[in-house]
Amino acid sequence: MGDGADNWRSVAASLFPQGHSIEQHGAFLTGSAQLNGKPVAVAGTCGHTAIGVEIALAQARAVLDIVRHHPGRPIVLLVDTQGQRLRRRDEMLGIHSYMAHLAQCIDLARRRGHKVIALVYGQALSGGFVATGLMANACYALQEAAIRVMALPAMSRITKVPLARLEQLAADHPVFAPGPENFRRMGGLTAIWERPAMHAQLTMALHDCPQQDFRAAQGAQRGGRKLAAAIIDAIVENRHA
Repeated sequence: MGDGADNWRSVAASLFPQGHSIEQHGAFLTGSAQLNGKPVAVAGTCGHTAIGVEIALAQARAVLDIVRHHPGRPIVLLVDTQGQRLRRRDEMLGIHSYMAHLAQCIDLARRRGHKVIALVYGQALSGGFVATGLMANACYALQEAAIRVMALPAMSRITKVPLARLEQLAADHPVFAPGPENFRRMGGLTAIWERPAMHAQLTMALHDCPQQDFRAAQGAQRGGRKLAAAIIDAIVENRHA
């Protein structure tokens, strides 16, 4: 798949062979589609965009409009972002608050009974991924997607850990390593999708959409996050003791 902003069109065509009315407004995507004769709502981003305050608000507004006007309608989030926009203007306006607002809107949709499925089809980095894809009931990715919390050279500069050491750690520990398979091992991704069966995979994802958050348990089962589930269980047990 190429790097152009039109990548979403081929993805949408594969996901929704019965047709869609998704529109692109800059790097923001919104609209609806038909899936097995039933409507689903679609929102997301394209072109590896950085999410600034405008796109964060646009996505939040789209989700709230779906909740208000189409109660219970499934929502598909198309994720392609290089993370939050690193500009002084966005930082001064409080980009963290806008991202938190977006995450809360997606959480509201889930609590109101909307099945929210995210698909990483391009890039997924840092806060732009956390506030969208990781807020869905379940997140999936195409095999060719680029997913990481932070590039290892940047991680090395911030943590002062030598790059060679981080590369060594990444070979055995998925927490340090980029790529869909490592995020699947950690439970962040439910599964990795392959073309051309995306329509069938989306249909199954909505059918099997979890109502509870099983990512920590999946990470433990897959050997990617060995302690998170046990710590969560211990905290829950202690609260009820």
